[in-house]
Amino acid sequence: MASVVPVLRRALLYVPGSSQKMIEKSRGLVVDNVTYDLEDSVTMNRKDEARSYLASFLNGPRARGIGDQAVRINSVSSGLAEKDLLAVLDAKHIDTIVVPKVDSPSDLYLVRDILSHKLPHRHPPTSQQSSASSSDSRASDTHSKPIQILALIESARSLASLPQICSASPYLSGLIFAAEDFAVDLSITRTPSLSEFAFARSSIVTYARANNLPSVIDLVCTSFRGDGGLRTLEEECLGGMRMGFNGKQCIHPSQVEVVQKAFGPGDEEVEWAMRVLVGDEKAIGQGRGAWTLDGKMIDAPVVGKARSVVAKAEACGWDIGKLRDKWKGQEPE
Repeated sequence: MASVVPVLRRALLYVPGSSQKMIEKSRGLVVDNVTYDLEDSVTMNRKDEARSYLASFLNGPRARGIGDQAVRINSVSSGLAEKDLLAVLDAKHIDTIVVPKVDSPSDLYLVRDILSHKLPHRHPPTSQQSSASSSDSRASDTHSKPIQILALIESARSLASLPQICSASPYLSGLIFAAEDFAVDLSITRTPSLSEFAFARSSIVTYARANNLPSVIDLVCTSFRGDGGLRTLEEECLGGMRMGFNGKQCIHPSQVEVVQKAFGPGDEEVEWAMRVLVGDEKAIGQGRGAWTLDGKMIDAPVVGKARSVVAKAEACGWDIGKLRDKWKGQEPE
């Protein structure tokens, strides 16, 4: 099976595809992902208009502050997905397709087949090629880098089909939890604790990790007004991160800064990680397989975590060279 190149998606911000004003305004955003919506936010009588807006926008100059430009199509079961895909796939600057209501692997097969036919040059690399391509993926041209899929998990059937969904397409890059639709499907009520979603959220993270899917995007926070709303948002972010999610859906630009800060590495964590890497390099030179830092043992799993933290920090804009120079004197204890 092909292997997708990891993409930073701390915040996934929805923008209605039928609002030309909001689409153009998104050019000024600094955000990991913007998902331009053709599904729920667009009424049936404006679908064609929205497709035209997005095709034109994605063929124009690329928005510099947006890392991943995505389009959420209508569900395969709606009968509108193929028309959506044919309208936007020729655009120069489309990175990701978000597929809603993925209840079974068959909901990804149509998308997979159209991508293979329309964009054969943007097929994901094989596992042997992925390590080589990941190093220069951020600098590669949009029109040649692999296109990716994110699947929305919205129902009990979807949750039960996770093992099959996660292996259904080489384009699949991650899972998104649609809590509101999931609650409707199971006739449950969302509460501030989110405890009613614990099993679903844990299952989504577990199956994504088991299948090496790099993005696991948590539920929408419906609070965003005022200080209280932002506090709720931050609490939800931290709770999702503790469960293993590495990003969160946003419904308003005011949520982006809080979300991206919460899902990015903190100052102390990055400093610790660099100290570990520098110290470990010296420990290896001394023939030591394990050593201590601040009285705590450092071994291979800890070093692996430190590498992941530094890699994510670099993707988030940290000056890793400067940080390494700061801690060049770190010695293994």
